[in-house]
Amino acid sequence: MEYIAHIRERDQKVQTVEEHLLAAKDLAETYGEKIGVKHITGLAALLHDLGKYTHAFRNYILEAVNNPDHPPKRGSVDHSTAGGKLLFKMFHSGKTSPHKALLAEMVGNAIISHHSYLQDFISPEMELKYLNRVESKEIDEFETAKKNFFEKVMSPSSFSDYVNQAEIELKHFIMKDASKPLAHKMMFLTKYIFSALIDADRTNTRLFEENRPEIEHTPVAKLFNQYYEKLLLTLDSFKENSSANARINRLRSGMSEQCDAFAEKPSGIYTLSIPTGGGKTFASLRYALKHAQLYNKKRIIYVVPFTTIIEQNAEEVRKVLQDDVNILEHHSNVVEDADENDEQQDGIMSAQQRLKLARDNWDAPIIFTTMVQFLNVFYAKGSRNIRRLHNMSEAVLIFDEVQKVPVPCISLFNEALNFLKTYCHSSILLCTATQPSLNYVEHQLQVSPNPEIIRDLENVLDAFKRVEIVDRATDESFNTEKLAGFIEERMTEVSSVLVILNTKRVVKELYNHLNSNDNTHIFHLSTSMCAAHRNQILEEVRHCLNTGKKVICVSTQLIEAGVDVSFDCVIRSLAGLDSIAQAAGRCNRHGEKETGFVYVINHEEENLSRLPEIKKGKETSKRIFIDLKNTPSIYNGNVLSIQAMEKYFKEFYTAFDANLDYNVPSLQKNMVEMLTTDPNNYSYVRAYCSNTKKKYPLFLSSSFYTAAEKFRVIDDKTTSVIVPFGKGNDVIAELSSNATIEDLSKLMKKAQQYTINLYSQELGKLERNGGIISLFDGKILALKEGAYDHEFGLNVENDSELDFLSI
Repeated sequence: MEYIAHIRERDQKVQTVEEHLLAAKDLAETYGEKIGVKHITGLAALLHDLGKYTHAFRNYILEAVNNPDHPPKRGSVDHSTAGGKLLFKMFHSGKTSPHKALLAEMVGNAIISHHSYLQDFISPEMELKYLNRVESKEIDEFETAKKNFFEKVMSPSSFSDYVNQAEIELKHFIMKDASKPLAHKMMFLTKYIFSALIDADRTNTRLFEENRPEIEHTPVAKLFNQYYEKLLLTLDSFKENSSANARINRLRSGMSEQCDAFAEKPSGIYTLSIPTGGGKTFASLRYALKHAQLYNKKRIIYVVPFTTIIEQNAEEVRKVLQDDVNILEHHSNVVEDADENDEQQDGIMSAQQRLKLARDNWDAPIIFTTMVQFLNVFYAKGSRNIRRLHNMSEAVLIFDEVQKVPVPCISLFNEALNFLKTYCHSSILLCTATQPSLNYVEHQLQVSPNPEIIRDLENVLDAFKRVEIVDRATDESFNTEKLAGFIEERMTEVSSVLVILNTKRVVKELYNHLNSNDNTHIFHLSTSMCAAHRNQILEEVRHCLNTGKKVICVSTQLIEAGVDVSFDCVIRSLAGLDSIAQAAGRCNRHGEKETGFVYVINHEEENLSRLPEIKKGKETSKRIFIDLKNTPSIYNGNVLSIQAMEKYFKEFYTAFDANLDYNVPSLQKNMVEMLTTDPNNYSYVRAYCSNTKKKYPLFLSSSFYTAAEKFRVIDDKTTSVIVPFGKGNDVIAELSSNATIEDLSKLMKKAQQYTINLYSQELGKLERNGGIISLFDGKILALKEGAYDHEFGLNVENDSELDFLSI
């Protein structure tokens, strides 16, 4: 009898279970081989659809195809438990080696979870979710599935040999990094196995559905060599400029060459503290391309704090490398799948299945993404996130503006980077003009010895000083009206002013308060606008600045991290010293004047009650400004000196000491504890043993599902929606059609620039006001035209005019 894994939509061709399992195994092995665990990841793929070797599943899938209007009852067939159950019965029951039992737990959890998310080994309610599935749950035709597997896929002796190879790999993996407990290592390995399985399963299914024989691999070694040569040609062309011998340009060139030489060092975690305007993008790219060639890296991943600078940096890189195909921008998840369990849809094609199979796995040679997306890969719920994890191995990761790591995520961030360095053979570059110390935490970053690339850093910082910081925050405060008057006063002396405030509300109020006239162009920027919209505004701003027009730009902090604009004057609402330094980087950026002025003010109308990090940064910075006012020689007389920054970050992180491990108040736990604690020390395990009077029956105790469910990079859960701005209208229209998987892959990449994130209260109000369009059964959301304003972006009232307002 032919057992069915999938039935192709276009021609009803069958992919057999053995075809799918063996092909997925081959893919998973290539993903696992990168970190020396090919048989472990291969084992997960080999068994993940074991439950399809039953009459029940065969009848189920045939009925679903033949009667699409009356599909079988949901939940009638469980095909994901069988593989985990087989491993448990063979290697966890009776006399077995501890390493094989560990394999059964890790690989088994990945298998039973491959249509949702990794299950808790133990939950807050002391339930053993994994064990309940693999030991207690009865599976019809389990013996039939097992018999078919050993007859059609792999003989018992070959399977035993395969598991023995996986056991050897596990022993080698455990021996690395003696400083970490077993639970910590197994937590990351389980996530890696899960990533490899998800991607192998989806990739093979997509290839079958598209009737393509194999993946087309980009020859990255040759590509990176070509990129490197093109970059060097661009850098050489800078030397022909008339200003090439200016001191700052010589310093830029020297720092770029230091990055080139440093790339010859072995992979590790390093710091690149290039000052604002020092050519950080190209210098870090030079390091990455050379290091990738020397150490056989598969991709380069840029991680930035805000979506604003993704387009700018990606476009800069595209122009130099002359490649529009192999550079991916990943801003946000267009598809919401955090609560998805699609086991009952597997095997046949549906709209949601096409979305699931669309390429979204970070397999491009160069990727630009955000800190939110990076952290989501490791810690957030949803298989779409974790699918990307294995593609961060054998990579160069460049973290731009690393000081913007959200405080609750610092320990999680450090541990993720340590894993990538120690186990995944990746090299990591931490870039910023204001390098924070990430070591004021218990879970420290394993930075390499002598990590700083730039030599003589203090003198370099002095040489790049182009602004004077003026304290208008310690002795007075500003409301919106007073600030508007101060801006108009500044505009009598300069041609351009950038104002950066801490909340969207006061930004919008100030913008509306300013008097627009024929001589002054006033612009507004906030995260209520999609990336394409913000980019359009920034292009208009640059045009006005370059043509000498008078400009006022009012923005949230999104403009201060890496956006290449230069104003005569900047006014920054009091915030953390790192934010003030970044704001200063938008003033006199290219040394157009001898000195630019950055005024730090205290805006009394900002409500920071829901922004604790900004509030604490503001308080800490104010104390340092007061220190300088009382003792002008302290901190080398400079509020942005290395000494002042060290003082700032130490006080800032100390203030948040209790929340650096990502606290979950509702559980009175933190995520580090829930994921990495050995069973003997885990309170949930101790409570289980006390309540049941039994010994804990597992080696692992990570509460994967609970931790992921509670994880948010930002406190409030947000939902991505596509907006009807520019080509966003076309994306919405095309997503409403019956697109192929390949078309969906392209559309989702295109949609990145036309999305915004809505807080739950905003989404609720839009739904009540009829401003939401639901696509793919609610997996993709879009705004109606009235819900997007061409001046301010999001309009929850859904009553916007469609005409673009001139400013």
